Amino acid sequence: MSDPVLARLQADREGIVARLVEYASAPSVSTDPAYLDGMKAARDILKSRLKSAGFSAVQELQAGGHPAVYAEWLGAPGKPTFIVYGHYDVQPPDPLELWKSPPFAPEIHDHRLYGRGVSDDKGPVSIAIETLSAFLAVEGRLPVNIRLLIEGEEEVGSATLGAILEKHRDLLSADAVISADGARWRADLASINVGSRGSMRLEIAMRTAAKDLHSGRFGGAVRNALHEMAALLSSLHHPDGSIAVEGYVDDVAPLDDGERKRIAAIPFDEAGFFEAIGASAHGEPGYSALERLWHRPTIEINGMWGGYQGAGSKTVTPAESFAKLTTRLAPGQDPARAGALIEQHLRRHCPEGVALTVDRNDPGTAAYTVPADHPLLEAAEDALETALGKPPVRVRIGGTLPLSDIVRHALRLDTVMMSFSTADEDFHAPNEFFRLSAIDDGVKAWVAFLRLLGRQTPETYPPFRQSR
Repeated sequence: MSDPVLARLQADREGIVARLVEYASAPSVSTDPAYLDGMKAARDILKSRLKSAGFSAVQELQAGGHPAVYAEWLGAPGKPTFIVYGHYDVQPPDPLELWKSPPFAPEIHDHRLYGRGVSDDKGPVSIAIETLSAFLAVEGRLPVNIRLLIEGEEEVGSATLGAILEKHRDLLSADAVISADGARWRADLASINVGSRGSMRLEIAMRTAAKDLHSGRFGGAVRNALHEMAALLSSLHHPDGSIAVEGYVDDVAPLDDGERKRIAAIPFDEAGFFEAIGASAHGEPGYSALERLWHRPTIEINGMWGGYQGAGSKTVTPAESFAKLTTRLAPGQDPARAGALIEQHLRRHCPEGVALTVDRNDPGTAAYTVPADHPLLEAAEDALETALGKPPVRVRIGGTLPLSDIVRHALRLDTVMMSFSTADEDFHAPNEFFRLSAIDDGVKAWVAFLRLLGRQTPETYPPFRQSR
């Protein structure tokens, strides 16, 4: 027998797509103050839809940054309560010239919706909202209690999310968190993410003289700030790609033989993976590509600049240079310790006569792993098997979901990812897209998921286990 809620969603597919197009047209870039109106437009769309769907207490939660949108439905006594999380902010669309269609005027081509934020995270969170709304429309209730939390700062490291959670602790009381952010690994393999790497950002600056100098009068007699920056950054890694920072990998949780065998058994075309991105394998020796992506740490140089960058040439010896670095932290690493070790390394390798500034204001996010036997994870796997016709493979993501670590500490809750974006959909890059087939898979899985959760009680969820 067809599920009436699923039938409604399937019949309204065009409406779901149209509403996603409207939502993704709001240019909600959190990092750039020029997009404040776009951020407000996205919040207004969310609040209007949630009120119309029948949610109560629709409001904005603030803690000094971009507000989060909150809504609730708590009409299921004796049933668990879940926070359903997503984010409405998106990455900047730059470089605009590489887009094949306007980033904030989404277009459909070959069963894909193209536009900034359609995959990360407006498409996936829309699937969750549409499913919840359909339950309320068809049955007048939800199988469980839901608190929706749609954040506005995920793309800038969830800067004030922790403060929002602390400030509204009572409002956000729940048994666990379901994240509509996180991404599927591949479109051709049923999978569920069970963990993510952590992250932390640094910025560094070097000065070698009081001002830029004429390269003829001074070149060869003074230090060049760009030369020094290049040398300093290159010291972070050995030639084979392994990290050279003393002590940096010491705290990483070791990969046991069982986990390595499980990873090796996952269908994965490593050669095809690198061919698809026009790159070749490189990184820490002794680990496969998936092991490096999921379980090993990184230090990445995201940008380096200084000196003359205009048209033509300018014979100058730069006095200043700058760089942005990010890390991906493996299970077991503490962000504060990792940042301190990097700073110590940089200062140790900085030559005399060079002024080095290290900005380490980002507290960072630790890696996260959901407990293997968590009842929410098991329900999600059962729902995905129902929707996709095959049991999902447990995978990790190399990226970071700041929410998981933040909510673990602030609310003592675990997070399970239920996202239907896919890792190859070019989020954070030009021509981001969202497979429309993900809507079909997503509504099937979310309906099955909520039905399964409705059979549980709050006692299903054990006390929080601190160690990970």
